[in-house]
Amino acid sequence: MVFAPVFAIARGLKRFVISASSFEETLMRKLGLVVMGSILCVGTVGLAQSGGGGGWGPNGQFARLYDPNTVETVKGEIAKVERVAPMRGMSAGIHLVLKTEHETLTVHLGPEWYVDSEGVKLAPKDRVEVKGSRVKISGKTALLASEVAKGGGVLKLRDEKGVPVWSGRGRGAQQPQK
Repeated sequence: MVFAPVFAIARGLKRFVISASSFEETLMRKLGLVVMGSILCVGTVGLAQSGGGGGWGPNGQFARLYDPNTVETVKGEIAKVERVAPMRGMSAGIHLVLKTEHETLTVHLGPEWYVDSEGVKLAPKDRVEVKGSRVKISGKTALLASEVAKGGGVLKLRDEKGVPVWSGRGRGAQQPQK
């Protein structure tokens, strides 16, 4: 019966090996969850710092077009309200086609998720006053709006330096009268 202790030792080692294997699987699962969580956190922080993503962040190519030296105020009637991506790779934004006394002008407001969240209703035939920076986008003149006034209210879109309010540095807008 010399083999009995050897078999007992072998069974014990088998349990130890199975336990170690199970421990490694659990450890790898937990490590995988930690890595995935870290990736999600870094991505979320990056999106928050960029002001919502979709190319609308304060340091994005589109936002950098805003020039405080070209700010002007125009009055007119809205001909169209459209949802378009102003530049390649951007998410949809709200833009107006505005008929003024002298021209028909494209006016870019901001990302649709922000403009929609403000509850402001802009529609064709509304008379508005728009303050913004006159720029060239793809060779065409447009206005990057910083404020849109309708009735007695003002929709604030950018600060005096052109930093978008949706980037978290100046939230809030007064709703125009409907």
